[in-house]
Amino acid sequence: MTDFGRVLTAMVTPFDAKGEVDYRRARELAEALIASGSDGLVVTGTTGESPTLTNEEKLRLYREVRAAIGTRATIVAGTCNYNTRESIELSLEAKECGVDGILGTVPYYNKPPQHALYAHFEAIAQAVPLPIILYNVPSRTATNMSADTTIKLSRISNIIGIKDAGGDLQVTAQIVEESAPGFKVWSGDDVQTIPLMSVGGYGIVSVASHLVGKQIQEMIGHFLAGRNGEAAALHRRLRPFFNAMFVTTNPIPLKYALRKVGFDVGGVRLPLVEPEAGQAAVVDAALASTPIDLPIPTHA
Repeated sequence: MTDFGRVLTAMVTPFDAKGEVDYRRARELAEALIASGSDGLVVTGTTGESPTLTNEEKLRLYREVRAAIGTRATIVAGTCNYNTRESIELSLEAKECGVDGILGTVPYYNKPPQHALYAHFEAIAQAVPLPIILYNVPSRTATNMSADTTIKLSRISNIIGIKDAGGDLQVTAQIVEESAPGFKVWSGDDVQTIPLMSVGGYGIVSVASHLVGKQIQEMIGHFLAGRNGEAAALHRRLRPFFNAMFVTTNPIPLKYALRKVGFDVGGVRLPLVEPEAGQAAVVDAALASTPIDLPIPTHA
């Protein structure tokens, strides 16, 4: 089974001045992220503005990123939506592009009940011969996948973990305790990484690792080595930066921050817009007080 790593970066999708996908910059960003602490990349997830990308754009991004990073890191493709058939079709096409796994986002908008969530992911897992990381994010989907449903899904052999943005550590602890052996739980929220790992979580699918990936790796390394004081101190130091990345809807603050440090990934696509002045000021303050790990291209 593929080792996806403990720090997966939910990669932004760079756009050019006309709002088209900038594939050259995507390749550069992927390489920079691997060089600065990321074990793997989630491509065309929420942070990658997946709802605004065409399937053709997504598939080309998978190919371009794979070509850029080779086998140095894993790629998880955000291929799943509220339509089971479409999710299967795109996932199978992504497999042909060389991705290592897929991100199974809980269906949004149509609000399936729990037994339907199971049926949805069971169908995808049976049709797509790739590892699947589930993604529970009720703040975005309006549906909260229960611990019992997650635990039941963990017994399907190629469903290997979950990105947990449910916000309830009691639920996380139950999932860790009762899921199939080897089932991993990644935090879906940077500020919850160490709290989640304290109840048995494995790592983080991170937004902030675009800019502080090495520091996140250091924080996790301290925790795994039993240096809890050092891990907690680094968590506290990074906490304002983590929070600044969510001062408004992700990835608006992150793309603004990347441009500010000199790695131009363009703007966001409608219906997202640029940060308001007060929100930008919060990000500016966080950048001013935080060392940045991301290498900046000389031509950026």
